[in-house]
Amino acid sequence: MTEQTEQTVRTARGPRTEPTVAAAPGVRPLGELRTWPRSFADRLTSPLPGVRAFARLAREGAFRPAPEGLLGIPDLPYAPAPLPPAGAGAVSVTWAGHASWVIRIGGLTVLTDPVWSRRILGTPARMTPVGVPWEDLPPVDAVVISHNHYDHLDAPTLRRLPRDTPLLVPAGLARWCRRRGFTRVTELDWWEAVELGGVRFDFVPAHHWSKRSLLDTCRTLWGGWVLTDPAGRRVHFAGDTGYGHWFAEIGRRHPGIDLALLPIGAYAPRWWLREVHADPEEAVQACLDLGARRMAPMHWGTFVLSAEPVLEPLHRVRAAWSRAGLAREALWDLPIGGSRALTPD
Repeated sequence: MTEQTEQTVRTARGPRTEPTVAAAPGVRPLGELRTWPRSFADRLTSPLPGVRAFARLAREGAFRPAPEGLLGIPDLPYAPAPLPPAGAGAVSVTWAGHASWVIRIGGLTVLTDPVWSRRILGTPARMTPVGVPWEDLPPVDAVVISHNHYDHLDAPTLRRLPRDTPLLVPAGLARWCRRRGFTRVTELDWWEAVELGGVRFDFVPAHHWSKRSLLDTCRTLWGGWVLTDPAGRRVHFAGDTGYGHWFAEIGRRHPGIDLALLPIGAYAPRWWLREVHADPEEAVQACLDLGARRMAPMHWGTFVLSAEPVLEPLHRVRAAWSRAGLAREALWDLPIGGSRALTPD
């Protein structure tokens, strides 16, 4: 039995006192060889689209923004700058673009879903350059992957890394990594964790799916990560996800999240993408469900993946944040290449 305690939790809305339950899963060994089910389709939040939905999408032609929706590309925020200094007690994030972050935590440098390629399969070239030149990266201590879609798992980028770089991946994905020569691969199921250099990495659920070829739908798992440093400071990287019940459960199991990196783009048309991509208003609600103190938007402004105007996600998330009455300084709407650091409370 876990012990229930009264704890003051500061969220974007301000301080509140509520009961929380410490429900941390056990820590798995790094590099463990494991056997998984053939499919994770039972983890889907809702059924994947069928033939009728694909026919409607083709009929409506809503794959990309209208020409006027692309006019905002020159105004996409891009402001690369040197990475903040990192010490054992520092926690900072730098947005490289899309879902790629450089997280400095507990003395480690961690990359999330690193995509430094100019193009990925099935999309036009990047609208904005990568915010952090590869040669400016310090040695990478770990990489976390949310799922295997091409805009999150980029083989050309991973090939730039030393093959002994620790890769933390969803269940079923280690084989793909090991075939490419990586020797320190750890795969996790939801609610499992590993520790590396004093930092805890918890793999948590997401409302999404996986597919990399015609024959591997949902053969590997998908999810997000909660990184906790030795001082207890927490960063939640949501990966790619729709809105749903998992956010409240993540917040319950991991109280006191200091920063949530949440996707706000690739949501239109809504009837097509609602189940797997949160829109800006849902991302704000997800932040509240998590009980997170701050939110940094991501998954927009980099690749053209859907039909909304390219600047619309930023405008909508700012408006939703304001309507929710949240402190403006708690919305870290960074430009690509921008950084922020957590400061002691």
